[in-house]
Amino acid sequence: MNNSIRALRAECGWSQAHLADLLQVSRQTVNAIETGRYDPSLPLAFAIAKLFSQPIEAIFTPDQEPA
Repeated sequence: MNNSIRALRAECGWSQAHLADLLQVSRQTVNAIETGRYDPSLPLAFAIAKLFSQPIEAIFTPDQEPA
């Protein structure tokens, strides 16, 4: 799953640690989501979308399958 969390976080001027505090997760979790090593749970994905005032589909997109 691809996501735009890093870009959204940068637009807000937030560190990974600050975003993690807002979401009540670890900084490592934020890093893992940003780098695509971890897909967030649905409640966490909704919390991220709400925090950035974006629809969930604008933040998370499925990986492109090879043609």
